[in-house]
Amino acid sequence: MYATSSARYIDEMGYAVNPGSHIRIYNVDRGWKVQKNILAKNLRWTITDTSLSPDQRYLVYASMSPIVHIVNAGSAETESLANVTVITTNATPPAPTNSINIAIALNATKYYRAIDIKKLDFHDMCQSFLSDVNTVRFADETSHLIYSGSDDSFCKPAGVLMGHLEGITFIDTRGDGLYFISNGKDQTFKLWDIRKMSSNVTGNPGYRSYEWDYRWMDYPPQAKDLTHPCDQSVATYRGHSVLRTLIRCYFSPAFSTGQKYIYTGSHHACVYIYDLVSGAQVATLKHHKSPLRDCSWHPFHTTLVSSSWDGDVVKWEFAGSGDTPASSTKKRVWTRHFYEHYL
Repeated sequence: MYATSSARYIDEMGYAVNPGSHIRIYNVDRGWKVQKNILAKNLRWTITDTSLSPDQRYLVYASMSPIVHIVNAGSAETESLANVTVITTNATPPAPTNSINIAIALNATKYYRAIDIKKLDFHDMCQSFLSDVNTVRFADETSHLIYSGSDDSFCKPAGVLMGHLEGITFIDTRGDGLYFISNGKDQTFKLWDIRKMSSNVTGNPGYRSYEWDYRWMDYPPQAKDLTHPCDQSVATYRGHSVLRTLIRCYFSPAFSTGQKYIYTGSHHACVYIYDLVSGAQVATLKHHKSPLRDCSWHPFHTTLVSSSWDGDVVKWEFAGSGDTPASSTKKRVWTRHFYEHYL
């Protein structure tokens, strides 16, 4: 489905990105027929993230630019090659139609911003476009709200959520419109409650006294113990490493685990699984030899797949009874199955 930098379990609809700057949505129940072929606009090097709404009407994507694109995935035509409109500062928003795809330029600070698709306020969102958006996600089953994360450190739904000290690489929502998690280049991932947001940015940490680039440098030792003076996150989880690529993190599935866990890839080439409430690291899955960007827990079974820059796709199966990963001190909690290798 994806290249080996990304691996996802999917339901009846699948989507993939190819090197030719196209996003394709497939109908899995119809023999993987291409349902939508989207030509990505404002492409910068790569498409960093995509999200299909639960009602399958919209797809959003980001591409290392300060723009989030919203595509009308439910329109009748298969080809979507020229109907993306980019909204920029002082631009007049186009009249909404059933065929138009809307690209929204986001307020550029390390925010998560919630966008109500039914009440798009273009002028409010078209300000100061400075930071690249790395991740986009639909907030809940209504498909009306979108969260986005950029290369600054704040989370901004309708206000501001502060806590990260570096850029945000990925977000995942619990699906209730209230809680979400974020992975950050400050080597943490955080749990957020949007009800804790404030209206203004306060307490600038002012810690950056060095030059650092996560793509090729190790995280500075002097920054590892720093915290934001106005951290509004519910919890912070540490142990994995966010370097070289946009490492992803997720809630475990509701059906098989009750979303009791959160898990993430790592530059350390492992999958890390944490207890959501206690923050304890309950499992570390080791196989890969290179950065592990993405992993995916099956929605109904206690199996997980991981993919890495080493070219391996690995399936993991929980060897115990029930849905609880045991302590990481028990070495054979998860059994490993070599699934596929790309040369």
